[in-house]
Amino acid sequence: MLSLPLGDGAELRPLEPWQAAEFAAYVGRHIDHLGPWLPWSRAMTGEAEARAFLQPYADDTARDGRRMYSVWLDGELVGGTLFRVFDAPAGTCELGVWLAPEATGRGLVSRAVTAMIDWAVDVRGIRRVEWQCVPENAASRAVATRLGMTLEGTRRRAFEHDGRLWDVELWALLAEEWRARRTA
Repeated sequence: MLSLPLGDGAELRPLEPWQAAEFAAYVGRHIDHLGPWLPWSRAMTGEAEARAFLQPYADDTARDGRRMYSVWLDGELVGGTLFRVFDAPAGTCELGVWLAPEATGRGLVSRAVTAMIDWAVDVRGIRRVEWQCVPENAASRAVATRLGMTLEGTRRRAFEHDGRLWDVELWALLAEEWRARRTA
């Protein structure tokens, strides 16, 4: 399997439909942690649902669209990242992440997303990287800040989840800002 070492026993790998059983088990173990922030996690009740979730990402990857990855630590699935949107002709993408609580505080998300942004900007010519999160998700906001993203605005009551209408913040980073940050 192809993978990108992230250091300290961590790797970033593609997350594909053939891994549906393992992905479903991961989500099941961490649903209390993931559920408040990730609507898709509540629908992940077994292997069939996980495969149905992963297959469109695999299909879109084959069409040069959105992509999904997994984060592994010492051989164990501990999280994931994705290009929720990947539109190379338009020069834009949107990142998303999730991580098991026991894997937090190690910089895994920052390292994984940094590798993704490097590839998107340097290899694929992406000019704008976006990040969306609810204001209450302090961990997600902290990642956007660490990456040097700018909070561009808040979409009020943008989506419903768990019986509540949530605001969504839009953070973004431009390619020239990313390059300047790396050379600083």
